[in-house]
Amino acid sequence: MNSDRIKGTIDEAAGLAKRKAGEWAGSTKLEVEGVLQQLEGKVENAWGKAKEAVHDANEEAEVKHKTRTEVDVECATREDNAGNK
Repeated sequence: MNSDRIKGTIDEAAGLAKRKAGEWAGSTKLEVEGVLQQLEGKVENAWGKAKEAVHDANEEAEVKHKTRTEVDVECATREDNAGNK
């Protein structure tokens, strides 16, 4: 979990608490602030998930690239060895 997701989760929870406090106190302003903070948290969390997905995809591509390169080297080695016989 990256820092965006952590901050997003915290903002969502704090926003929920603020919204509930506004409901109990009858403060529309506090409720709205809470809802906005919750939404901000959801956006931060989604951004963090997107960043993680890109990071994971890059890592997977690197592994596939390395694997492909290793296969190419192995094939070239076999061809050289076959030609030397």
